[in-house]
Amino acid sequence: MNALATLWGQGDQLDVLQMAVRAVVMYFVTLVLIRLGGMRIFGKRSAFDTIIVIIMGAVLARVIVGASPFKGTVAAAAVMVAINRSLAWISLKSSMINRLVKGKPLLLYDAGEIKWENMNKACLSKSDLMESLRLETLKGSLTEVAQAYMETNGRISFILKRE
Repeated sequence: MNALATLWGQGDQLDVLQMAVRAVVMYFVTLVLIRLGGMRIFGKRSAFDTIIVIIMGAVLARVIVGASPFKGTVAAAAVMVAINRSLAWISLKSSMINRLVKGKPLLLYDAGEIKWENMNKACLSKSDLMESLRLETLKGSLTEVAQAYMETNGRISFILKRE
């Protein structure tokens, strides 16, 4: 037990080996938490999911440097994963909660017209829209586009006109 305590360390005065041991342990703890939270945390990359990634990283890193106790920190991260998972499930069942938590797509372009009010809401310029058009559709002109939306994950999607 003494060897384990020596490898783990105590407090915030940790040496390189102790921090490395804590990093290995926290890697696997984080992997388990992410598996419990579901792959949607990284898959959709919405603001809703990004929050959990940022906060979990900040909270769990505190164990590695000895700034917070292991059990309490892991419990806090597990609660965050449970909240994220619960909100995702509730959003699935309720369109009102879904819109509240995740937002809704913003129409940027429709029937040959750029929707400047929505472009301003999204803080996008025409060059941003055109860049996304080229990257997403490999098209150079909006003439082939029926509609464009700023999606809740921050990406711009394009619906092409039917030929």
